[in-house]
Amino acid sequence: MKASLLPQLHVFLVVARRRSFADAARELGVSRSAVSQAVRQLEDELRVVLLTRTTRSVSLTDAGRRLVESAEPALTQAVAALADLTKQPGETTGRVRLSVPRSAVPYVVAPLLTTFRARHPRIDVEITVEDRFVDIVADGYDAGVRLTESIERDMVQVRLTGAFRFVVVGAPGYLAQHGTPQRPEDLLQHECITFRSSTTDTLYAWELERGKKHWRVAVRGGVVVSNDAALTSTLAERGFGLAYVAEPAVGEALREGRLQRVLEAYSPTVPGFFLYYPSRAQSSPALRAFVEVAKETARARAST
Repeated sequence: MKASLLPQLHVFLVVARRRSFADAARELGVSRSAVSQAVRQLEDELRVVLLTRTTRSVSLTDAGRRLVESAEPALTQAVAALADLTKQPGETTGRVRLSVPRSAVPYVVAPLLTTFRARHPRIDVEITVEDRFVDIVADGYDAGVRLTESIERDMVQVRLTGAFRFVVVGAPGYLAQHGTPQRPEDLLQHECITFRSSTTDTLYAWELERGKKHWRVAVRGGVVVSNDAALTSTLAERGFGLAYVAEPAVGEALREGRLQRVLEAYSPTVPGFFLYYPSRAQSSPALRAFVEVAKETARARAST
């Protein structure tokens, strides 16, 4: 293959990893048509079809899979070698790929990323926001952020937050008009802003507990929000109904009185968010640097 096709190879590898021309275009900062043209040029030069395209999905052909397996490690190593040549003594370079849930972005990931980038400007951080459960090894991630109960036990875990509650909240105006639920089953008489499970795609039953007793309430409402806690809390503030959210995500709205907790005695507590990765032995210098900043940020958070 001609050396002049290395840019096209890089574009193809991004498409193969993201399984999307549109997502690859956003990552590369170019148009979707430019991505498509680059892949077509590579296929024309190699005289093979690398990707199977439909209106809904992109998948690798056998030839495309073989190219990814052989070319991606070599290209990654070459990029790392070039970066290593230009780094300052003692400076860490590289890339960290993370899978994080949307609910952790504003008050966990964003503050951590601010500190990390200031300290390690030569380490690129690629964040994929997704609420589905992922196999970080199979999907090519260095690490992930999840609630601890969602993490496999053979993973190394680093605490990012303390324990927090999931709470049911509503706007003062909504509660004045519709009343305040006193028991979990009262939620069935209320308009609730619902969301779907990322694993089953069914409406999520709100989980409540008090002592040793647990409830799963199949709430209903006229608005379903997928994977966006910020929109859910905004709709709750505007009186669309009650919402079930992580308490830190609505801390400001609660302090300012825009939202009020209801059924507080039934609010379940979870251990918190954790950074996780396969093993210390396999971690790259870039990931080790990220872990150290994560630990430092968590200690600072715990002391405030």
